[in-house]
Amino acid sequence: MRIAGMSCTVALLLLAWSAHADSMPDPIAAAVADPSRPDTDRQRDADRKPAEVIAFAGIKPGDKVADFMPGRGYFTRIFCKAVGESGHVYAISVPFKRPAAASPAVRSAPSDKPAAEPRGQACTNITAITLEGKPSVAEDGDSPGGMVYQYWSYGVPAENFAAPEPLDLIWTSENYHDLHNKAFGAPDLAAVDKALFQALKPGGVLVVEDHAAEPGSGARDTETLHRIDPELVRKEVTAAGFEYVGESKLLRHPDDPHTAKAHEMHDKTDRFLLKFRRP
Repeated sequence: MRIAGMSCTVALLLLAWSAHADSMPDPIAAAVADPSRPDTDRQRDADRKPAEVIAFAGIKPGDKVADFMPGRGYFTRIFCKAVGESGHVYAISVPFKRPAAASPAVRSAPSDKPAAEPRGQACTNITAITLEGKPSVAEDGDSPGGMVYQYWSYGVPAENFAAPEPLDLIWTSENYHDLHNKAFGAPDLAAVDKALFQALKPGGVLVVEDHAAEPGSGARDTETLHRIDPELVRKEVTAAGFEYVGESKLLRHPDDPHTAKAHEMHDKTDRFLLKFRRP
């Protein structure tokens, strides 16, 4: 009886996997299975579930996609295959500046390149872009004596998000929390999210995947634990005009106590996956 029960369980698992494989769009399945992907990427697939999360995002051939803060290009390399030659991927990076408290040997000015070259092998449809800060000027006509003074300010790079053409989708993975941090200039998130909104076509989608912090903690742990409360993300993004579409539970880990540094858990953190749409 035990053997029969085990056989039945295995059969059900195989049936479930077959149904899952049959429901996966062919371009996404092929992009994940592409032999040019590095072994270091493939070793992370079991935890990052790239096919499933990209299917949730809705990426398809011909799409114009921005991988915002692409890191070492894990998703960039998959996106470029999934959208095909009729689509395009923009790997859009934000310069990183190490904290001033770092030792002189590791202090640096903001980088003018992504953390690593995100281009996929044999992909000709990727453009790497690094955002720059832009000066702006405001006038004050209420000064004594009727004088008009000009005040210059310098917008941090993330606030100037833009792409060369209207986008179908913007993806940011495990980096939204960094936009609250000094190393990236502590940008105004209202300005960042509005720039993301403007970069999308009407109906375009924004997907945010990140490490979950304790409920109600807001941005408290963004610098120390590299985590953020998903409710804060939802509030900030919808305040920019986005419609909330929904959340996938694919990457949730309820056993994560949310007290460890995300970078020390190696893809085992409790992660949220939120989808928004520009009306």
